[in-house]
Amino acid sequence: MSLLARFAVVSDLHVALPHTIWDSPNRFHLVEVSIPALEQILDHLEQVDIDFLLLPGDLVQHGERENHHWLVRRLERLPFPVYVVPGNHDVVRQAGCDRTISLDEFVDLYQAFGYTDPTRPYYHHTILDGLHLIGLNSNGFDVEGEPFYTGWLDSEQLDWLDEQLDQLTNQLTLVMLHHNALEHLPRQSHSRMGQRYMVKNAPDLTQRLQAAGVPLMLTGHLHVQDVAQTDGLYEITTGSLVSYPHPYRICELTTVDDRHRLDITSHRIEAVPEWPTLQATSHQWMADRSFPFIMKLLTSKPLNLSSAEAEQYAPVLENFWAKIASGDGLFNYPELPPKLQRYFQTFSATNSCGQPDYIDNNATLWL
Repeated sequence: MSLLARFAVVSDLHVALPHTIWDSPNRFHLVEVSIPALEQILDHLEQVDIDFLLLPGDLVQHGERENHHWLVRRLERLPFPVYVVPGNHDVVRQAGCDRTISLDEFVDLYQAFGYTDPTRPYYHHTILDGLHLIGLNSNGFDVEGEPFYTGWLDSEQLDWLDEQLDQLTNQLTLVMLHHNALEHLPRQSHSRMGQRYMVKNAPDLTQRLQAAGVPLMLTGHLHVQDVAQTDGLYEITTGSLVSYPHPYRICELTTVDDRHRLDITSHRIEAVPEWPTLQATSHQWMADRSFPFIMKLLTSKPLNLSSAEAEQYAPVLENFWAKIASGDGLFNYPELPPKLQRYFQTFSATNSCGQPDYIDNNATLWL
């Protein structure tokens, strides 16, 4: 067994300098801890000798130029390479404005972090001998420059991807993008609430990757810890730095008898200055703000409950999303009617035989 690479994944940083923070009564994430939490992670990563760091989008709170500039300066000081892709919160309008950056400006700002061609918001980089990374842009915009509700990969980018994959036959390649291309929740691609976190034309991507033998995608956006797999293609989505349970991952990629093994270890930020009980505080923060989300979930397809019914059951589910975000959850709500019990049990981390299958946080994957 030989070590090919040790790398880390930190997603959805939502970096926000204190004076840029704006509040919303229903937001689940605590951007207030973004900078101290990031500093704690970077200190840890400098101690464990990683080869590179992956940041799959939503680098800043909401496209603020000031927050992007702060992050670029911080990443430039690191002793290891960093690779990024844009998330929907990094470029909130294609053209930007006096306060927020454009997509072109994103590429220019982060040119030291993967972007080999200043004219394209996607790239191919040879990270190490025998290991390649493709970073994609899953942000789509309409003719007026407004963002699509879902992720999107345009035809020009897909044509470029075909060219790259043709050159990478039999070479280990990882793909990073912000939006999910595989489902991480039951029928995610069929749900209005779930679709917003996915690439709308995901099959155009996944079919290409499967045909080329690409084994792994790394994504964010959903703010949950989850590992999904279909037909030999894995997708690891990583929870948000600023949302419970404040996770990050360290992965070791090794070669074993001509096969590639990925060992994933997940860590959590337990506390930061001024937030000494971050895990408990953040969990309660999410529960306290869960009511509008749970109401929408219960009154939407496929449950279609009345508002009165939803209001009756919502308190039982106040910790539902925190448990989803943690990964490896088992869901059982005996207080709910059988129909609702069966529905929420489908979110459990179980295999096809109904047995627990804990791979969302710590796992070994054969690629």
